[in-house]
Amino acid sequence: MKPFITILRYALAAIFIIAVFALVFWFRNDLFRTKYLDEILAKNRLVVLTRNASTTFYEGPEGPAGFEYDLVKDFADHLGVELEIKIIDSISDILLAINRGDGDIAAAGLTRTDLRQEKFLFGPDYHTVQQQVIYRRNNKEPAKSPVELAGKDLLIIEQSSYEERLRELQKEIPDLNWDTTRDLSTEQILEKVWKEEQEYTVSDSNIFAINRRYFPELSLAFPISEKQPLAWIIRPNAFDLLEEIEKWLDNYENSGRLAQLRDRYYAFTEIFDFVDLAIYHRRIDKRLPHYKELFQEAAEKTGLPWDLLAAQAYQESHWNPKAKSPTGVRGIMMLTLTTAKSVGVHNRLDPAQSIYGGATYLARIMKQVPQSVTGDDHLKYGLAAYNVGMGHMLDAQILATRLGKNPDSWNELKTVLPLLSQKKYYKTVRHGYARGSEPVIYVERVFNYRDILQRKMDSDTSRMAQARYTD
Repeated sequence: MKPFITILRYALAAIFIIAVFALVFWFRNDLFRTKYLDEILAKNRLVVLTRNASTTFYEGPEGPAGFEYDLVKDFADHLGVELEIKIIDSISDILLAINRGDGDIAAAGLTRTDLRQEKFLFGPDYHTVQQQVIYRRNNKEPAKSPVELAGKDLLIIEQSSYEERLRELQKEIPDLNWDTTRDLSTEQILEKVWKEEQEYTVSDSNIFAINRRYFPELSLAFPISEKQPLAWIIRPNAFDLLEEIEKWLDNYENSGRLAQLRDRYYAFTEIFDFVDLAIYHRRIDKRLPHYKELFQEAAEKTGLPWDLLAAQAYQESHWNPKAKSPTGVRGIMMLTLTTAKSVGVHNRLDPAQSIYGGATYLARIMKQVPQSVTGDDHLKYGLAAYNVGMGHMLDAQILATRLGKNPDSWNELKTVLPLLSQKKYYKTVRHGYARGSEPVIYVERVFNYRDILQRKMDSDTSRMAQARYTD
């Protein structure tokens, strides 16, 4: 009997000790769970670590922009606090900084990998990417597999997910080697590849998709990974902040706002025509200077962005003031005779008249766009109406409501517009049949041209400022 009692005592003692440790851990964890979020709310500031890049954060013509910036800004607004952005140049330095607690969140296009998962506290996934080997299109036959990449000139950023993946491949391909840098970003290395200063690099698919529009000769050789998630890294032990991000992002995605944000930054990257974009870059340098002031003057008079008018004109005529079509539209803005008369244009082949007339007509349409449609969606709605007619856009909104979609979201409307070419849908709306896919393509192309133009103008301005500083 005594041995049984002894065993029972030991068992009870063990249970007691486990219970005590569990309570201590629970209380300790509970303290952590309330500490960091309360601090953020108390100081009224969310500190976010990021880097300057086209996919993360940059100063656009209308202020701060970038997919990561907009996402963390919406989260800060959800918390009701100010957003403080800290720019850190390299991924390796960002990882060190967030581990030190120098910020609350690292939002810099960070891939969730197995190795990083062991070291850092990740938030929920919000986008997926694939690692791709990139080269410049030329007469040389590119490498077609990791085996063929062995012995090639390959440069990647230090301590990146790319290096982690290459080390895995190196176990099977011992001759696979590469150089690393912490002084350049992936975007800067891509530019070096485009300039033929570097043979190969590795880039996430979203970074490549955006940058090949600025450097059309960049090409995909082959992928070296499956699709991988992007996620924020949270400062150590900030479990309460992590929980808040998880709840917020779940609601954000269910509301359609995450899809809308992806659409804003990545939808037009799907439209890529190497020849067209290569010509466009040349014409920005050679043709646009002849008409830039006319676009700016028209913008001042109508209140529309000049780069939007310029991008629309390129979509219409490729900035050819003498352009004509078999259907009778003419000029740099490709106005119909009826439209030209309605805005006081007497000579459609006169670029000054055509640009001002087209801007006036677009501004007139923009005033008819429902006030419930805001931001870039307002501009996209107006451009679509310019292309297909306001009546069909109103029909699309009605149809969107019937289908349980948001009638004020371009991201939703662009899925509905193509349905107007199907009888079972167009026969139920007032204005009937429409080639609904055309305005969707039209809007995406205009915004694609506009984005490239904005970045090129910003780049030229930065180079001029740097030149003045150097002199």
